Amino acid sequence: MKDLLEYIVKSIVAAPDAVKISEENSEDGLLIKLEVAPDDKGRVIGRQGRVAQALRTLLRVKAAKDNTRVRLEIV
Repeated sequence: MKDLLEYIVKSIVAAPDAVKISEENSEDGLLIKLEVAPDDKGRVIGRQGRVAQALRTLLRVKAAKDNTRVRLEIV
């Protein structure tokens, strides 16, 4: 899942070298923390959170195929 998110986010942002993704396993499922450059935060979140919601939807679909749960946190 990390690879999928990394590919999508790096194609959206202006500074792909600043993208950092970390994964944490917990009893609730997988928590993915996404860090981008301050100037790119608006691009990742999108208008009214549409891009962020689309990213979360894609991750949820991938997680459903793996029989797990996932949460995306943009730091």
